[in-house]
Amino acid sequence: MSGDGLPERFDVIVHPAHELRGEVRAQPSKNYTTRYLLAAALAGGETRVVGAATSEDAEALLACLRDWGAGAERVGEDVVVRGFGAHPRPGVTLNPGNAGAVARFLMGVAALTTGTTFVTDHPDSLGRRPQGDLLAALERLGARVTSAGGRLPVTISGPVRGGAVEVGAERSSQYASALMFLGPLLLQGLDLHLTGEIKSHAPLRQTLDTLAAFGIQATASGDLRRISIPGGQAYRAGRVLVPGDYPGSAALLAAAAVLPGEVTVTNLRERDLQGEREALAVLRDMGAEVVREGDRVTVRGGQPLRAVTRDGDGFTDAVQALTAAAAFADGTTTWENVATLRLKECDRISDTRRELERLGLTASETGESLSVTGAGRIAGGLTADGHGDHRMIMLLTVLGLKADAPIRITGAHHIRKSYPAFFRHLEELGARFGYVEATRD
Repeated sequence: MSGDGLPERFDVIVHPAHELRGEVRAQPSKNYTTRYLLAAALAGGETRVVGAATSEDAEALLACLRDWGAGAERVGEDVVVRGFGAHPRPGVTLNPGNAGAVARFLMGVAALTTGTTFVTDHPDSLGRRPQGDLLAALERLGARVTSAGGRLPVTISGPVRGGAVEVGAERSSQYASALMFLGPLLLQGLDLHLTGEIKSHAPLRQTLDTLAAFGIQATASGDLRRISIPGGQAYRAGRVLVPGDYPGSAALLAAAAVLPGEVTVTNLRERDLQGEREALAVLRDMGAEVVREGDRVTVRGGQPLRAVTRDGDGFTDAVQALTAAAAFADGTTTWENVATLRLKECDRISDTRRELERLGLTASETGESLSVTGAGRIAGGLTADGHGDHRMIMLLTVLGLKADAPIRITGAHHIRKSYPAFFRHLEELGARFGYVEATRD
């Protein structure tokens, strides 16, 4: 059994729910936890990260930071980190599991070492995701890099001095964030130019926000195409509070919107840089009753929903959850400008389309968009493929709660990547699940 009381590997059987009702506290932000823990390790001293996530991504990062020489221990809901500053241990092999952001952020910092190798035990997921844009930028800064055609395994060796460098921003914002964590510790700092169409502005702002929280000076143009970070700085240890997670909460709120009842999610800051905060506005546009009072967000469900067309680039990690709401809306919903969804744990455009069609829905795709036509009902009574993707599992779970008959989701244990308490939180709201031995990884 795992620490959450569930089997290590399991499928979940989602039973239809008549209503959802109650209050839960949003889990800690995955994106901020990752950034705060890394910045804490880059500080020379002790930092308390208050309310850190317990997801697989967070644990993978902590393991890598320990391998690099940081002290890191959980104290209740917090993590206390004793940083290695600008001197991570050289000659180490790091395994970030299936955590793409973790791998990329650490690759940037690896340029401080005289040799760090990155491997993964998820060759068919993280092992297939492209790292070439980041590796090319590190090489332009003077690092020595070897890789398997721009993919893991990767070895990075410094030193690098810093200065001006370009990095592509079309595939992911994580490449730029990785360089931003490195920049303050370089002698010449970093004058970063992002090329191509910038995807996911919000995570870049979260990185800048993290640097500021740890005493790092940085300036950025309004469009984030130019970011300047002076060199010779030091990360400042201290105490930081992780905000609640909007991407995971979007799934709870979408479930609340499609089912009768009333659900409140707390710990969702109103002034927050997470792009997925936009999920609240999207649900309102779809006709859901969404009320905010401070950090409390309440959805009163069961109202008719209508289709929308939105640019989803700013809230990519909530697209799957909002697709579940769209599946019951009147008309055809389209998420535009979401090509980066193809480069996640699975192809979240094509694989989502196939799962929606498996459930009897009408869906279509282009290279950069996903559309679904709402239906009055979903029959259920079948097995859906979770594709080893936590966001896909959230989508299918919400659909199952509204279906006429139970739906079995394969590989549901992958929910732990970002939201270990997802099923428990839904159970607290009235949902009912069965947990059975997994039929596949």
